[in-house]
Amino acid sequence: MHNNSARFTTPSRPGRENGAALVIALIMLVVLTILAFTGINTATTELALAGNEQSRRNAADAAAAGIEQSISQIALVGTTPGSRAEVEPTVLGAEPNEYSAETRYIGDETGLPQSSADKFVGLHFEIESTGTSARNGRDVQTQGVMVIASTGGAGNTALGQLGDGLAGEDLE
Repeated sequence: MHNNSARFTTPSRPGRENGAALVIALIMLVVLTILAFTGINTATTELALAGNEQSRRNAADAAAAGIEQSISQIALVGTTPGSRAEVEPTVLGAEPNEYSAETRYIGDETGLPQSSADKFVGLHFEIESTGTSARNGRDVQTQGVMVIASTGGAGNTALGQLGDGLAGEDLE
């Protein structure tokens, strides 16, 4: 008996299989390289975005500090129409974050609700504060403030603080 099965088999060619593996390996290497570059670009972009957001936040914090400083010095603003007071540009902390602010008097409001026979007047002020950060972030904030003063001719002395405010309280 003859073994006919041996006649119909084709010998394997190891050279072709090795060539196909090399091509597939090169394609996979190209795909992995593209993925690596995409990942690096994405990480770099996200880092830049985070830095920009931090810069914007620092500028907003500086502008808010300018508003708070202006409110604490509001008694220095005259109460004639068009009176203005500026807070000098101030650098905050170790980083060069700074603010500058301007407060202007807008006008009076008489006949305040719950006021006792027009003995009080509302003095309206507008504060505009510009904060800048180290990476050229910029934020402008505008705040309206109304101070209640007596109409008894006390002038700006009526803008003084009554009591200790928050200074006497434990904020922790």
